[in-house]
Amino acid sequence: MGLFSEIFIWWQGQTMGTRFYTWKKGRLVGTDSQGNRYFEAKDGARVGGYPRRWVLYNGLAEASRVPAEWHGWLHNTVDVPPTAEEYAPRPWQQPHRPNMTGTPLAYRPKGSIVRGGQRPKATGDYEAWRPE
Repeated sequence: MGLFSEIFIWWQGQTMGTRFYTWKKGRLVGTDSQGNRYFEAKDGARVGGYPRRWVLYNGLAEASRVPAEWHGWLHNTVDVPPTAEEYAPRPWQQPHRPNMTGTPLAYRPKGSIVRGGQRPKATGDYEAWRPE
């Protein structure tokens, strides 16, 4: 299924077209802790005045898998990739957690119907709008 998925299924990783484009026009800049690889156009191509940059995900193509240190470089907020400088994460930065929306492990707040809880009754501070 490897060749078939590379030709047609983009959400499983790179397609054949992306592989060819990256081979022809990309220059590997670095790799993150999850195995995602980051590229920049080796011919200096620009998009919207910024250098063309992209990521090839190691596995499922999910944008939330780009770590904070690479996010700034990928979106042209910083010019220097984290591999070319001493990057230290800020104390408030969290390690990656996958997006669990749509799965049984998704966040369900208190009172959520799916969680099986009861919503609290209105406290009287709500006044319904009535057209006049």
